[in-house]
This record gives sequence, structure tokens and C-alpha cells, in this order.
Amino acid sequence: MPYLRVCPLSRLPETLEGAGARHLMTLMKVGTAISRPAGIAEGRHCVVEVSDIVAPMDGHVTPGDGHVAAILAFAEAWDRKEPLLIHCYAGISRSTAAAYIAACALAPERDEAEIARALRIASPSATPNALFVSIADRLLGRDGRMVAAIAEIGRGADAFEGEPFSLNLMSNVRI
Repeated sequence: MPYLRVCPLSRLPETLEGAGARHLMTLMKVGTAISRPAGIAEGRHCVVEVSDIVAPMDGHVTPGDGHVAAILAFAEAWDRKEPLLIHCYAGISRSTAAAYIAACALAPERDEAEIARALRIASPSATPNALFVSIADRLLGRDGRMVAAIAEIGRGADAFEGEPFSLNLMSNVRI
């Protein structure tokens, strides 16, 4: 079953090796030197250079449509043979937003709130960047459901960085 794996930068090497991922999404501020790890082929590493902010700030890059479109395009191009690993600096905001966005896009039949609850269970510290989620909600035509679902789970537990976690694309709920 295909799944998304999320981690902070400090845990990237071990998480990449442990997950066996062959596709990697990096979300870091502009100018952060991140080289493509061994084991990730050219064309299988998406780097989204954007700050973890929800409103414009001097010296920072505010998330925009192009950033979220890059997340969506890379997730949709992923072959789902091995996990897709997504990381940011702390593994709390940008990467969890990207994982939530990818899960909503790749499993459109799933309820947005169900995915958000699964995210919270998998990562108590997850605090997805609200602007990323709002942009994705609009681009995916979710009529505010993604935004409402993330607001419902609230801010995650305080943490310096998140623990690596997995988010399944398929529902864990059986009917």
C-alpha cells in the first residue's frame, strides 16, 4: 500500500534509508543548500523553496499558488511503488502541510477531516502551514473543507522538531 513518510531535516538520512523511498520532496527556505541524496534519482527530488510563514514578511518567500502546484504535480507524478518522503527543517509545518495536501489530492474519495485526524494520530506535533492548506483547498476545489479539517485538529503539541511518521493514502476505516 503506498504511503507518505514525513520527517525533519535532521532525521532525513535514517528515514530515507528506513523507508526505502525513491522519491523525495524538500521544503526549505530559499538559499538552504540541500543536495539530492544518494538513492534518489534525478527527477525524483522536488525542492520547494518557501518560508514557513502565513503572511508576507521582509526577507521571506510567502507560500503561493506556484509552490502548492509544485507539491501537487510532484505527488501526482509519484509512481507509488515505494513511499514518498517529505521533509522540511523541523518536520512540523511545511512537510505536514505538503503530506496532507498530497493525501487529499491522491485520495480524492477520502474525507478531508478523516485525513486530518489520521495526520494528528500519526504526528501529535503536526501543525500544517495554514496558508499552504488554504491554497491547496482552493486549487483542489475543496470548498473550505481542507481548511476546516485542519482547523478542527488544531495546533500540534509543542516540539523542537517532529518525529518521523507515515500517512497512508488509503483509509484505515473499514465499512
